[in-house]
Amino acid sequence: MLSSERARGIFYQFLLLAAVFGLGWYLVGNTLHNLSTRQIQVGFEFLGREAGFEIAESQIAYAPSDSYFRAFLVGLFNTLHVALLGIVLATVLGTLVGIARLSSNWLMSRLASAYVETMRNIPLLLQLFVWYGLFTELMPPVRQAIELGGGIFVTQRGLYYPWPEPHAAWSAAGWALLAGAALAFAWRGHARRVQERTGRQLPVGLVAAALLAGLPLAAWLALGAPTQLVYPELRGFNFRGGKVLSPEFLALLIGLSTYTAAFVAEIVRAGILAVDKGQTEAAMSLGLTRGQDLRLVTLPQALRVIIPPMTSQYLNLTKNSSLAVAIGYPDLVAVANTTMNQTGQAIEAIAILMAVYLTISLLISLFMNWYNNRVRLVER
Repeated sequence: MLSSERARGIFYQFLLLAAVFGLGWYLVGNTLHNLSTRQIQVGFEFLGREAGFEIAESQIAYAPSDSYFRAFLVGLFNTLHVALLGIVLATVLGTLVGIARLSSNWLMSRLASAYVETMRNIPLLLQLFVWYGLFTELMPPVRQAIELGGGIFVTQRGLYYPWPEPHAAWSAAGWALLAGAALAFAWRGHARRVQERTGRQLPVGLVAAALLAGLPLAAWLALGAPTQLVYPELRGFNFRGGKVLSPEFLALLIGLSTYTAAFVAEIVRAGILAVDKGQTEAAMSLGLTRGQDLRLVTLPQALRVIIPPMTSQYLNLTKNSSLAVAIGYPDLVAVANTTMNQTGQAIEAIAILMAVYLTISLLISLFMNWYNNRVRLVER
């Protein structure tokens, strides 16, 4: 049987699989034995116990009397908060820098090149320390806060800004915005099917803009149109009212965005260069301006080349957010470290971290692959 190449391939794969399972079985068994010898309990029952520690920033309600499970949720939402904002900012900044590198303007092109070479060759951790130092050391104390106008203040404790007074109309407008986004997405699919079936083009951009702006506005007006804002005011030793972005959050967000944008810029530049030069010449011959050529001809074709490597950058940004623990931002890793120190459940906490980051990465990858399939060139 081993004389057959196919049989030998199956046999060697079976041996490799058996070796992997055997190694895994040995490691798990050895770990459980050592934990049992040291009388260390294994399990996730600790998630229901009271956490007992403060978390400086939280996107959901949290108190030290809440459970470890809720503390992990706070860390997860903090991680998602900075990762999602970072992806948006890095995409916008990276796209602009990537286009600027191909500009015929000598100064703009060189400045964009200098940005890319500088940002991507300095370790991210050092950049985070620099940004954190800028906010905590160079910004003035609270009593000498810099006012940017409109009730916005910058201090070494963060960025303070006005926020609408709590009212049912704002919640309704938020839900209406989600409903508008869903309806706009459904309308876009309907317009695509109508075009494929009849060749008739329905307005998509105007309808989507009307849904996204009109529904929240209608909900806001229907519930009284509240306009009252809560402005931050200096009372005692700190500002009261409004909202604040902490120095840790700002340093992490800016560091992740500017660092990842350098790689995104190179991907965008490579994608544009991958489009055949004849496409640009054809656009010019039709009378399109350079901006119209970029928006209507070059970028849509470059998108098919850009998306796969861009997915890797989004995954890297999300995973790099775990460096937040170095500057004190309470992300998922920071919460897990505190939990491990208090409970001794290191294996369980690490397992939760691995499961969460794996899940987030797979979800981003699935979404980007879905989007890539939607925009890829369909060959007949």
